[in-house]
Amino acid sequence: MGKKLTVYMIDGTAYGPRLSEIGNWVGKAIYSPRAAVNKIMNRPEFDNPGIYCLKGDPTDDAFDEKIYIGEAENIKSRLKQHLSDPNKDFKELIFFVSKDELLTKTQIRYLESRLVQLALAAKTAQIDNGNSPSLPTLHEADISDMEYFLEQIKLILPVMGFKFLISSTADQRPVETNEESKIHETYFIKTRTFKATMTETDQGYIVAKGSEAKKSLSNSCTETYINMRRKLVETKIMVENGDKLIFAEDAVFNSPSAASNMVLGRNSNGFTEWVNEKGLTFKEVQEKINN
Repeated sequence: MGKKLTVYMIDGTAYGPRLSEIGNWVGKAIYSPRAAVNKIMNRPEFDNPGIYCLKGDPTDDAFDEKIYIGEAENIKSRLKQHLSDPNKDFKELIFFVSKDELLTKTQIRYLESRLVQLALAAKTAQIDNGNSPSLPTLHEADISDMEYFLEQIKLILPVMGFKFLISSTADQRPVETNEESKIHETYFIKTRTFKATMTETDQGYIVAKGSEAKKSLSNSCTETYINMRRKLVETKIMVENGDKLIFAEDAVFNSPSAASNMVLGRNSNGFTEWVNEKGLTFKEVQEKINN
C-alpha cells in the first residue's frame, strides 16, 4: 500500500528548509541546510521535544556521509549548542517532532537509541555516535507507538537526502513467489577462480553470504570502487580468508557491475560477467524478460 508524503518548501526554494508530513501520522519532519537554520529557528516546531540527525562530510572516504543522532527536550536549545560547537561540523540537519507535542523524554530517548542501532547495523555511513545508547524501559503500547513513529522516520530520511539507514547488507524479507512478483533468479560469476552468486531483488543486487572475491584490486579500478571495497572490509561485510576475501553477509549493490567489480577486483561489465544456471548472461535474461 502506498503512502502520501507532503513536502512543503518553507522559503519557496528548491534547496532551502522543508517541512515533511505523512498522511495520518502524528509526526512531522523539519529539514534545513545549516546555513538556513537561523532563518527558521523561530518556528514553533523548534521548541518541541524530538529526535534529530546532523549530516556532514565523512573523515573516511569509504563513506558518503557522517551522521550524528541525538535527542532533545527542546530542539532549539540543543541545535544552538551544536551550531556554536566547532567540533560539530555539519552541513545539513533534520529533526522529527510530534504534532500533538506529547513525546516524552523516555520516548525520544527510545527513538534515539533505535536510530543509532539501525544506523550502525546498516553499515552505510560513518556514525559519529560510536556506541548505541541503551534502550530505556517503555510499556509495550509505547514501544508499539514508537516503532510506528520510527517506520515513518525511515521513510522520510532518504527522501530528504539522508541515506544512512539504507542498509549495505540484505534484510531478511521473504521473497514473493506469486505470478505477479518479479522473478528473483540466481546468477553466478563467469570465472573458475572465484565462486560467487548474485540475486536481483527489489532491494538491489545481492551478492550472497559465502561468495568469494579477489583479495586485491587492480590498478584499473576507479576511486569509487576502491572506496567501496574499503568500506566492505572495514565494516566486515567482506573478511579475509587465505588468499581470498569472503562475503560474511549478504551484500547489497546498486548495479550488477558494482557487484562483479567487488568479486573480480577489477572494472567489469556485470551484465555479461554474471550468468544463470543455463549459461545465459544477466543481459540476455533481461532482454528475454523485456521482449
